[in-house]
Amino acid sequence: MNEDRFRIRKAEEKDLPGIMEIYAGAREFMAEHGNPRQWGNTNWPPEALIRKDISEGKSFVCEVPGTEGSAGATARIAAVFFYDHGRNIEPCYRVIEGKGWSGGDTYGVVHRIASAGSERGAGTFCILWAFRQCGYLRMDTHGDNYVMQNLLTKLGFVPCGIVHVEEDDDPRIAYEKTGEESP
Repeated sequence: MNEDRFRIRKAEEKDLPGIMEIYAGAREFMAEHGNPRQWGNTNWPPEALIRKDISEGKSFVCEVPGTEGSAGATARIAAVFFYDHGRNIEPCYRVIEGKGWSGGDTYGVVHRIASAGSERGAGTFCILWAFRQCGYLRMDTHGDNYVMQNLLTKLGFVPCGIVHVEEDDDPRIAYEKTGEESP
């Protein structure tokens, strides 16, 4: 993976219009790829939640740096995601149906990851960046989100069971990545 192709930084309030545009595009992409319910039914994620994520320092953007030497070159946002880490940080992960988590109660979590679709590999970069921050990462996705399921499997995540989220009644497949292995 080309480490200097992307950079991760905390999202800022000024990024909000671009972030919401990426989420709108992600809803369209998911619907076109057989997953209209995960975010489409509720117009997820709501702007108020993204504002909260930004104010708490848990919303991150993946940027493509501007071209060196270009006057006024600005970075472009290629992806956005929520990241947090700590002990028992995700309430919906406390109850899991099935095999269960193999790691401990201190972990990182990525939610609301979406790519602008302009830069191949941006989502992968975000997930692997988050994993490097904590060494044990949990994620979940809708049963119809085959794109994300395939990506998580490719990156070495293992399905652990089913969790339930607050935003809708559809169960989510829970995944984890432990240890230092790389894809």
